[in-house]
Amino acid sequence: MAGKRKSSRMPPENPRAETARPGRTGAFAAAKYFAINAFLIFHLLAILCWALPINTPVTLNFKNFVRPYFLWSGLFQGWDMFAPNPKAINGYLEAIVIYKDGSTDLWPFPRMELLSYRDRYFEERYRKYAENLTSGLYPGLWPDAARHIARMYRGRPSPPRKIMLVARWSEINPPAAGGNERGPWEAHVFYSYDVQPEDLQ
Repeated sequence: MAGKRKSSRMPPENPRAETARPGRTGAFAAAKYFAINAFLIFHLLAILCWALPINTPVTLNFKNFVRPYFLWSGLFQGWDMFAPNPKAINGYLEAIVIYKDGSTDLWPFPRMELLSYRDRYFEERYRKYAENLTSGLYPGLWPDAARHIARMYRGRPSPPRKIMLVARWSEINPPAAGGNERGPWEAHVFYSYDVQPEDLQ
């Protein structure tokens, strides 16, 4: 007796699954589209409001609202270097490393004008870091900066004994007829740190 011939027809697909999948995909795409647009609109408005030189009650309240996020993400920006009193000093930072045997080294903080365009992209934040170090508003940064520099030299035969942070600057004189002379270079040791053995661990 011949067996029953198997049907070549495929089993019917679940219509409920087919109709549910496009719905879920469409809802996810719509939610993603909304989230991306909300993210972009919020940041455009927040950065515009932050950068506006107009201090109204609305902008001040909004700045206070986004300040923690802007400080955390690095999106904050100050335009006061351009007006009303542009920066009148050309300065940079160096560190003097004094070893136990009396020898010394000079470690310069990255200076943007001496770096290639590629290196500036990665080191640009040093400019703001250097400004904060020398402003006197954040003295808590000084010991950490000195310890970091000391650890960079811990592999030497004679370990670092003292780190001195030095600010060097020259005043930018207003343009004069026939030339634009800068002032003489000045230097000031604004912090000195005695390296401890545990700093080099």
